[in-house]
Amino acid sequence: MITPPSRYDVAMVFLRPLPRAARACLLLLGVLALACIVGPWLLGFDPHRPDWNWLSAAPSLQSGHWFGTDAIGRDVLARTLAGGRLSLGIGVLASVVALVIGLGYGAIAGLAGGNAERAMVRALDVLSALPFLLIVILLLSLFGRSLFLLLAAIGGYVWIDLARVMRAEAGRLREAPFVLASRAAGASFGQQLRWHLLPNLLPLALVYLGLILPQAILVESFLGFLGLSVDEPSASWGTLLYEGSQELDSAPWTLLFPAGFLIATLASFQFLGDSLRDWLDVRSEAA
Repeated sequence: MITPPSRYDVAMVFLRPLPRAARACLLLLGVLALACIVGPWLLGFDPHRPDWNWLSAAPSLQSGHWFGTDAIGRDVLARTLAGGRLSLGIGVLASVVALVIGLGYGAIAGLAGGNAERAMVRALDVLSALPFLLIVILLLSLFGRSLFLLLAAIGGYVWIDLARVMRAEAGRLREAPFVLASRAAGASFGQQLRWHLLPNLLPLALVYLGLILPQAILVESFLGFLGLSVDEPSASWGTLLYEGSQELDSAPWTLLFPAGFLIATLASFQFLGDSLRDWLDVRSEAA
């Protein structure tokens, strides 16, 4: 049996130094994630407990509420960081679900070729034509808000485009010399998939992970804005945006600060994905 050299070639890609823009985005995302994880504890404010002495208080160092408070005295910074913990956690888990499904589906479709590939592509066309967000909203409205259903809904929404890209790349790799050689040597479908397709598709999948992650976070925020994410007293960035929009006239900081954190996170992921696209040059490595 031929030993697949492609695994080692692809592994060398990860030894390259990261571009400066990617390092800056990773640093910012790391700081944001760390702040969301430990920030509410370090601040000394319970994000769910009102401070009746400071109702709709403007941002102030004197009061200790640096980002101000909402209408019932809850600290906006503590709630923003706690909400980020939920939004980032749901976005990451849903993106991992989408990555596993999209990578596996696309690799199998591209390697299979023929009628099987055409049938799987048509299935993707049908799924992409469905008003998926409306279906998600309907399911969450009928069956209630649960973390499992939320992860499944968001992951099921963002995996389709990833599967298309993986299928196209897998179709190209199917005719690569090392895949043809292993097939001629008697490698099974599963061996070709495990030895050649998945190792070569993984860098490209990781690039798209940086693109589908902000999409997953944005979908969760949209559902949270509609009141279909987490229940009170917990909050995500989407639910905080909705609450802030209700207090925009009297306390605009309750909207501006969560929106700023959300925009910074989405922009960082977008720039990170663009930088990784150049860093993980899969086509040149696989050639």
